[in-house]
Amino acid sequence: MIALNRQSFTLSDRLHRRIVIAILASVMLFSAESSRADAVTRWNEIMESTITGVDPFMQIRSAAITQLAVFEAVNSIECKYRPYRERIAARREASPEAAAIAAAHRALSVLHPDRAVTLDSLRAASLAEIPEGVAREQGIQVGIQAADAIIALRADDGSNKPVPYTPGTEPGEWQPTPPDFAAAFGPGIGMVRPFSIKHGAQFRIKPPPPLRSGRYARDYYEVKTLGDTNATTRTKEQTDVARFYEVTDGVQLYNPAVRQVSHAQGKTLAEKARIFALLNIAIFDAVIAVFDSKYFYNFWRPATAIQAGNLDGNRSTKQDPNWQPLIYTPPFPSYPSGHAGFGGAARRILESLLGKDGHTITLTHAALPDVVLHYSSWKEITDDVDDGRVFGGVHFRFDQEAAARQGKRVGRYVLRHELLPIDSAKRGGKHSCDAANYPG
Repeated sequence: MIALNRQSFTLSDRLHRRIVIAILASVMLFSAESSRADAVTRWNEIMESTITGVDPFMQIRSAAITQLAVFEAVNSIECKYRPYRERIAARREASPEAAAIAAAHRALSVLHPDRAVTLDSLRAASLAEIPEGVAREQGIQVGIQAADAIIALRADDGSNKPVPYTPGTEPGEWQPTPPDFAAAFGPGIGMVRPFSIKHGAQFRIKPPPPLRSGRYARDYYEVKTLGDTNATTRTKEQTDVARFYEVTDGVQLYNPAVRQVSHAQGKTLAEKARIFALLNIAIFDAVIAVFDSKYFYNFWRPATAIQAGNLDGNRSTKQDPNWQPLIYTPPFPSYPSGHAGFGGAARRILESLLGKDGHTITLTHAALPDVVLHYSSWKEITDDVDDGRVFGGVHFRFDQEAAARQGKRVGRYVLRHELLPIDSAKRGGKHSCDAANYPG
């Protein structure tokens, strides 16, 4: 799921350097694109750079809070959609661009105070593009209020609550994996309060295939053959895909893709704010749903299963005590896959709001400068993600398929319940921007 590697748990000097580089890159990118990127898009990019290097689950949380704050701020002025909770009182002349900047800055500064100096500089540069005056100042106030409201709503969501967990010892049960045998990460994530779905267990999936089943043996053989670090049947393209989706999580994958497609389609400021908000809260809720299922079933990883293939009771699974996966195995249960879960949710959101295919999407990552992936549909992305986790040796195919179904259900729920368009024929109700919403 969450793109975890060995550096995710300790802020080593090497990781610290990567964080500094990422922040500097965001400043340079801001300067280069400030003349052609709108405030919502630009601050989505800044958000992505700002959250780099922190706890991987908290990255996803920060993204959801920030993008929802931006939506509430812009929508309080533009009034195109129902608010997430309640509309911020806003004058008609308030600048939605200033509101977006102030909301993103406020949310990121509160959630990541160590980045405050850089964020303050970026805020000043962004606001300098908007003429001084009442409209800008009113927009700033709306943005600050929107961010403060969302941060307050999430203050006690359980994201920092420690939850005890004891690994299993029986065949099929998750155990710490080589090479570092790290302790289980995030056993309480499934209990965190979601943004939209009712609770983590709402879309809990069915159990994984029994160890003695033919389905288990088939998927065991696939990952054993293709996911081995020394596999001879895996192509270079398959290896590139596996490595790319080792270092790329939901925030780093789908936000850049949306920036490209929404720009190409000429989406408005309000439309972009809504798309980014729905995307990131759906990713967050899908991760909660996935982790609820992960720690409910506690299923072992391929690295454990293949090395102990003589213990699973399946005559078709051959043990290899020396087997190692191509990429680092995240330290939590295998079933279902986090990447497939948030990918299923993202795909459901984006196919609905941006269309299924016909896109031009290019994905890159600074950690793998020689890997460039091109896509024309959201399905192509999620298919590559599914393959990449198997090619990398960290998931069974059934992990991917079950999580994708679960994620789609989360995405569908979010679409049906959050940030719905205001029917122009019904304006004037409690969700509309009538005169009562504009003080003075």
